Amino acid sequence: MIAEDDEKQAELVRRYLEREGHGVTLVRDGRAAIEAVRHRPPDLLVLDVMMPKADGLDVLRILRAEEYELPVLMLTARSTEDDLLLGLDLGADDYMTKPYSPRELMARVRTLLRRSRGAAKGTAGPQADDAVLTVGALAVDPERHEVSVDGVRVDCTPGEFRILAALAAEPGRVFTRQRLLEELHGFARYIGDRTVDVHVMNLRKKIEPAPRRPVRLLTVFGVGYKLADPAKETGRARP
Repeated sequence: MIAEDDEKQAELVRRYLEREGHGVTLVRDGRAAIEAVRHRPPDLLVLDVMMPKADGLDVLRILRAEEYELPVLMLTARSTEDDLLLGLDLGADDYMTKPYSPRELMARVRTLLRRSRGAAKGTAGPQADDAVLTVGALAVDPERHEVSVDGVRVDCTPGEFRILAALAAEPGRVFTRQRLLEELHGFARYIGDRTVDVHVMNLRKKIEPAPRRPVRLLTVFGVGYKLADPAKETGRARP
């Protein structure tokens, strides 16, 4: 599905997608995008930020709140890092700024669809194992895409979940920021290390008893992050 109010841009993307064998639905505003997804969720949503009736960020916020987990590729004329991070924080899977190369757009679509289909088959990275990953009181369920602490469910964005699942699959292992960016797939080449730091900051608000004094999601100064069981961890990491 393409949600884009610029008719010329929408038709260009449609042609490229159809050329690769995809069926395409076009919508012209944010409200139409929300209703169309509710009626029949697509395999992937190409979502423009600047749209009438509801902008792309509001569309994404609503769809994620309603627990639609379809991959979302955002398109925007905004290019500041804060805009990129806001899209990430709301649950975007990838983000491109205009003007963009249609060929690069198609490459990213292929990556998102491949990852999404792999996850559905249980073959995508740390989510391939159906077993619940537990680190102390923290539980990460790849099959149900759920996180809980002391049995209480915690809502995570897709990006947050991918990072947490990677860390939980190998508790105690230190992951560099670059390695965690790779867990986010489409983002590693396009934005910097601060992306991981924002995800970690948001995760700490959700899984730590005191986010400024973390005992689970720890910083290893000068290297990266690791996930630890507070009952076994003797030291405190820097926030």
